[in-house]
Amino acid sequence: MNRRDSLKALGLLAAGSAVATAACKDTKKTEANSSVDDADKLPGVQDFEHERNLSLQKETFFTEHEMATITVLADIIIPKDEHSGSASDAEVPAFIEFMMKDIPSNQTAMRGGLKWLDMQCQKRYANVFIKCKAAEQLALVDDIAYPEQAKPEMMQGVAFFSLMRDLTSSGFFTSELGVKDLGYVGNVPGVWNGVPADVLKAHGFDEQSSLS
Repeated sequence: MNRRDSLKALGLLAAGSAVATAACKDTKKTEANSSVDDADKLPGVQDFEHERNLSLQKETFFTEHEMATITVLADIIIPKDEHSGSASDAEVPAFIEFMMKDIPSNQTAMRGGLKWLDMQCQKRYANVFIKCKAAEQLALVDDIAYPEQAKPEMMQGVAFFSLMRDLTSSGFFTSELGVKDLGYVGNVPGVWNGVPADVLKAHGFDEQSSLS
């Protein structure tokens, strides 16, 4: 798979939709919001949103086995390379765990997909996904990573992997590590160093005379 380059645009689009979805949720404010601890509060987040985030962070959705599987899959989708760290280096598994609690409608598809993955590996290799060899893991991923080429019996896996890929790219490219990988530096003030020497020369001036 042409993983990192093709996922950059995909990740940003998915991230935008995820943020928009989260922003539309739970707009009801409570009296307790006034006492919310601002220590880890993100910029632009209202008290009721911050309180909800803290509450979700205390909950656990995935089992240890599921989180281990998600970590392996995320690093297959965005592996470490010469430019940047892997998805797990950017704490993408923790992001996916949070998103399952933030958008519960994805829970059944994710948990079902993880079970489907293990069942396929048990049939092929007599082992669960995380205990298979790297080549075996990639072989199964290749069967579900390309929807147009996938066999009909792989469609459940295709749907799961598409969701997993969107979540992984969203988590990675909205992390500090992922933003650095994109090369985005934000607004940078311009620096004026005077008229370039070649422009001065073209108009009959030299750098020294322009300073006098």
